[in-house]
Amino acid sequence: MVEQQGAASGDAVTTRIGQAIMLLHGGDREEARNRFSALWAQLGQDGDPLHRCTLAHYLADTQDDPGDELAWDLRALAAAEALTDGRPERHEAAVAARGLYPSLHLNLAADYMKLHRPEAARVHLDRARAASAALGDDGYGNGVRAAIDRLDRRLSGP
Repeated sequence: MVEQQGAASGDAVTTRIGQAIMLLHGGDREEARNRFSALWAQLGQDGDPLHRCTLAHYLADTQDDPGDELAWDLRALAAAEALTDGRPERHEAAVAARGLYPSLHLNLAADYMKLHRPEAARVHLDRARAASAALGDDGYGNGVRAAIDRLDRRLSGP
């Protein structure tokens, strides 16, 4: 029964994250930010790492200040790393996290570009490219790889 309640609670969080993502993609960044922030406060530092990773990843996209965006993307990466801490019960979560790393590092590279820190951007872009081997040959994977290539050209350009 406890597992079912935990799963139901996790499903509710996932649903709420999805609703806020729809707001973000629909152009209502402020309301999306408000909802993501409320969920973040509800989860706390000990909340499910996959939920924290997802929330921080999307909260970064709602920020107006590049420094704040970087801070949220760093939180997303830290939460993803908590998923891959080697504990056997986290195996499925660790597999899921491997698919997130290319996008997480790509976002960090873009953040550092905005902050005029090309060396740090290059480090994360290289990590994104290395991690991209975990991506499938599908729309998502191809899109992330294409974004890595675009940012690489910008970083290497004149």
